[in-house]
Amino acid sequence: MRYLLAFAMCFLCALTSALPAAAFEVISVPEDVNAINLRAGVDVFPGENGRIQLSTAPSEDGIIRRIEVLASEDGTNPKWALFALRNDTDVQLERLLVAPFFRLPGSGVIAPDLGAERVSVITVSQGLRPERTSDAEADVFGITLDPGATVTFIAELSEGSLPELYLWKPDAYRDYVNSFTLFRGTVLGVASLAALFLTIMFVVKGRGVFPATAAFAWAVLIYLLIDFGIMGRLLGIGNGSMQPFRAAAEAGLATTLFGFLFIYLNLHRWHLRFVHLAMALAGVFLILFGVAFFQPAIAATIARVVLVLLGLTGLFLVVLLALRGYDRAVLLVPTWIIYLAWLFYGWMVVTGQVSNDIAQPAVAGGLMLIVMLIGFTAVQHAFSEGQVSVGTLSEVERRAMALTGSGDFVFDWNIDRDRVNVSEELSQRLGERRGALRGAIKRWLDRIHPEDRDKFRAALDTLVEMRRGKVNTDVRIANQDGSHRWFRMRVKPVLGGDGQVTRIVGTLQDISDERAARERLLHDSVTDSLTGLPNKELFLDRLDRALVRSRTNGGSKPAVFLIDIDKFAELNERVGLTASDSVLLAASRRIARVLRPLDTVSRINSDQFAVILSAEHGVGKIAEVAEQIRKALRAPFNFGDRDLTMTVSIGITIFDNSSATALDVLRDAELAMYYAKRHGGDRIEAYRASARSITAYSRATEEDLARALRQGELQVEFQPIMDIHTNQIAGAEALMRWNHATRGSVSPDEFIPLAERTGHITKIGRLAFEQAANQAESWRRAFPLSDEFFVSVNLSPRQLATENMLSDMKSLVSQHMQVIKHLKLEVTESQVMSNPEHAAYVLQSLKSMGLRLALDDFGTGYSSLSYLHRFPFDTVKIPAPFVQISEQAGLAHTQVPIMRAVISLAAELSMMVIAEGAETDDEVERLRHLNCRHAQGFAFGAAMTGDEFRRRLASQFT
Repeated sequence: MRYLLAFAMCFLCALTSALPAAAFEVISVPEDVNAINLRAGVDVFPGENGRIQLSTAPSEDGIIRRIEVLASEDGTNPKWALFALRNDTDVQLERLLVAPFFRLPGSGVIAPDLGAERVSVITVSQGLRPERTSDAEADVFGITLDPGATVTFIAELSEGSLPELYLWKPDAYRDYVNSFTLFRGTVLGVASLAALFLTIMFVVKGRGVFPATAAFAWAVLIYLLIDFGIMGRLLGIGNGSMQPFRAAAEAGLATTLFGFLFIYLNLHRWHLRFVHLAMALAGVFLILFGVAFFQPAIAATIARVVLVLLGLTGLFLVVLLALRGYDRAVLLVPTWIIYLAWLFYGWMVVTGQVSNDIAQPAVAGGLMLIVMLIGFTAVQHAFSEGQVSVGTLSEVERRAMALTGSGDFVFDWNIDRDRVNVSEELSQRLGERRGALRGAIKRWLDRIHPEDRDKFRAALDTLVEMRRGKVNTDVRIANQDGSHRWFRMRVKPVLGGDGQVTRIVGTLQDISDERAARERLLHDSVTDSLTGLPNKELFLDRLDRALVRSRTNGGSKPAVFLIDIDKFAELNERVGLTASDSVLLAASRRIARVLRPLDTVSRINSDQFAVILSAEHGVGKIAEVAEQIRKALRAPFNFGDRDLTMTVSIGITIFDNSSATALDVLRDAELAMYYAKRHGGDRIEAYRASARSITAYSRATEEDLARALRQGELQVEFQPIMDIHTNQIAGAEALMRWNHATRGSVSPDEFIPLAERTGHITKIGRLAFEQAANQAESWRRAFPLSDEFFVSVNLSPRQLATENMLSDMKSLVSQHMQVIKHLKLEVTESQVMSNPEHAAYVLQSLKSMGLRLALDDFGTGYSSLSYLHRFPFDTVKIPAPFVQISEQAGLAHTQVPIMRAVISLAAELSMMVIAEGAETDDEVERLRHLNCRHAQGFAFGAAMTGDEFRRRLASQFT
């Protein structure tokens, strides 16, 4: 029996040691305190199999009871909150236990507590069972404490946590709830009005800033409805289901605030990347709304972090743009400072540093203040930019706005008071102080240009006398510095009741830029844009006047020079267009220095100058002036580190008082110039009748070239390019030939420069490419050509410089795709080096089309070995002067090492080398000894037709 009692005692001790002991603090409830925060005296314990066993706090007689409480629902195992209250008074106390569903203070930033139902049931150790009282924002239970009683409360928790628990006097709690009702109603009313007003502004004006601001206002309104517990009642949702909506509301605040900041500051205008960033963040925010309904705590955490990041980023952008003078950013500075203050206070609240009763309402009120400031900022900016208008405009207002928009200045002369009033902007335009242009009409006459005063006075007097009509005239008005600006004055009279003119009203439009542009056009129409000399039209006009003067008694007879630069096309190709323009400009100045003030020099063509010599009468003096011009132009032109020398051909004609026109006299000088060119150039020739056949021949050649293109007289011939190691044909160079109907074969040296001057070179180049491609296609079909076989086609300098060259080549390449790998384009070294950057771009584009490229005349114009790596050439052609060296010439010991270096360099760069102009067996043998594999020249045959070349290929393959 003794052992059985010992075992029972041990079991009882073990059982009681597992139960919660009465270690929790007993809280004394005073009679005169309205509310007590019980959270510090509450202990939370987990249940065990849906129940909890505990020892109660000692009652007034010191008895500790052990009780067991079961969960209100079977199959659940909730947590339990335990606390004890003692009534030390001698009266019965009625109190309310209040557990708020949501409290912003102390909710936290990371995984915040978004609210929920807190207490399901409360069980007491003695006395009456607590009764639940209906409340929209908290679990409220009414309790009764007897005098001197100590009661232990066991609260079954709904969500496992109890952040706040208060003990209120019933009347005090009702007063507390009612005290915030007015505040909440006011805040919600203001928020609703702000959202509606901004929405209406958006509907009326449609400006982007208004929908962004309105969206933020609506987001704040929805947040407040949820925070005040109204949204749940409107939707019929219990407090346990409001967590996703609260998280979505906070995400809405972050989203709409970001949208407002982006649109209001026009960040999309500053950089395209801002647009991409905004689109990415918009996608993230949309995802955030979805996350709010699955993981509300995560969504709320992200939203609160984003609000902080927006505050810091917005501060940086606002300050940066404000310092740059951006008006919108300046207007947003006060609002953003308040927003940062609201963020700091909100952080103190959610972290629990501020947890009084007004903390949460203060956050809501601050949010409403931010909405109002943002709305005021948007409206203020809209009004400041004239984006908002209220009501309809009258006709007078509409005309005033139209006048303001036109930029014209108002002119108003009150005749009765003799006072002129003008727009203040006109004073600023003329550099005067405000009001300086107001006063009597006489003061205005003093400001009008002396040449325009009579016109100005007559116009106004006519309006006053006729009492009708209007004036539209241009006058010059003096600036403050004495210069003048052009204004177009449009005015009309205003009649009084007696039918007399009382005032003259109109506008002044500043047309100074228009007049300057007109004068520039007039100047450009009669002068050369490069040299500033008179052009051909002005020259002929001055020559015609000189001829008229010479026909009067005693008038001097003018002499006319036509000066043409010899071989200017070759100079253009050698030094480039920019350098050629510099040479022309220097030549014009040298000619002008030789002449006297009464003489005239004009540029009438690209490389031709004409002179009217009026100051000299003797034939000897005229010839002397011409010789001075020739010598002046023969002097070297310094261009960088090079000296350029050129010669000119000068034709002279002296007017003989005949009935010839100015154009006839100029043509006679042109005939003399062509005669000088026929005899080698660099000479002076006077006009003679036999020279007419020369210019007629020249014009006929231009007409014949156009006809030859239409009738197919231009045909490509092919010169073989040999592999001198195997004596096999490796390719061919396509050379354009002109078989004239009457003159027979015309040399390329004659018609190629002509084609460049007349603009036909592009057509000839396209024709050469098409004929070469067609022949290559026919040979490819007839013979098993290797991939290394090629046909070279030359590009002229004008072709390479034209803008549509690449588009033309793309079209030709698309038509001949089968033989593109067999086609090679040749350009000269001087063409490439005249504009290396442009040439590199064009050549790279041609290379990307599949064409091969060859550099012709390598080493003749520039020592450009260092440039080879910049251009995508696969072939280098050694010019004939390097190949055609005899031992007697004494140059073999210098030219041969140069060729060896070029061949070695090309081999290092994996480039093909072709030697041009090989005419003898010795030259071929020298090339073979230098390890040059390919050559062309008369040693292998002259250029031949496509059929003849086809027979050469046939004999090689058979």
